[in-house]
Amino acid sequence: MRADEREAFDAFVRARLPHLIRFGRVLTGSNEAAQDLVQDALERTLLAWSRIDSRDDPEGYVRRIMVNRNISIWRKFGREHLVDEAVDRATEDRHFDDDLWQALKTLPPKQRAVIALRYYEDLSEVDIARTLGCSVGTVKSQASKALAKLREIVPSRL
Repeated sequence: MRADEREAFDAFVRARLPHLIRFGRVLTGSNEAAQDLVQDALERTLLAWSRIDSRDDPEGYVRRIMVNRNISIWRKFGREHLVDEAVDRATEDRHFDDDLWQALKTLPPKQRAVIALRYYEDLSEVDIARTLGCSVGTVKSQASKALAKLREIVPSRL
């Protein structure tokens, strides 16, 4: 690298470093990670400085490197966080589940089918009517009656 290119790069870094670090902090959420990202981007930029110095926007080139590197780092390391012990945050409400299953068993077959198709299979009223061979109005009335009965039987949760 020629001396004048080196001086131009140094001047660029001195002038734009605070802005690049601030941009890196926005990308990474961490001051330390931002500094590492900027350093990596500036190293890559230095290698290509003779090609980009003549461009109007060398900062855009550096920012693009920062974005691409941050995405690469995130893909490689960002999705998984290792811990000493696995934390089990799942909770089960078996009592409620059992009560609900028992309440569902008390419904007439057509109401039970409507509830299962609507809330378990996530079908639309039109699809349920087609499946059961009845009208959409029948599906709506059966669902309404079934939910009313379930609310009576298991009132605390529905």
